[in-house]
Amino acid sequence: MKRLALLGALGLSLVGCVVQPITPVGSPPQATQPSHPRYAPPPGVRSHWNPALSVYVVEGARDLYYRERIFYRWDGGWSWSPQPGGPWKATDSSGIPPGLFRQYQNR
Repeated sequence: MKRLALLGALGLSLVGCVVQPITPVGSPPQATQPSHPRYAPPPGVRSHWNPALSVYVVEGARDLYYRERIFYRWDGGWSWSPQPGGPWKATDSSGIPPGLFRQYQNR
């Protein structure tokens, strides 16, 4: 009876757990994937999720990214807009997702 109760408790503690694929130690992260489970893709443009940058990369556009209702653009400095065609507002690095900012930090 105690075993059954223990197995039941163990089973309940695992409810909601998600099995993640195992990545060998030292393997580089996957460069792109079609989408992210938390962040919706940008509306009206083709894109893919880049896990290293933590943003969607807008396809067919140079230095244009998206995450959480905001497009980010690099053009010698950072700007953002709620739409891919602007209008653009200048921002500093504090307004940019950290992975994306690091990609351009030394430019």
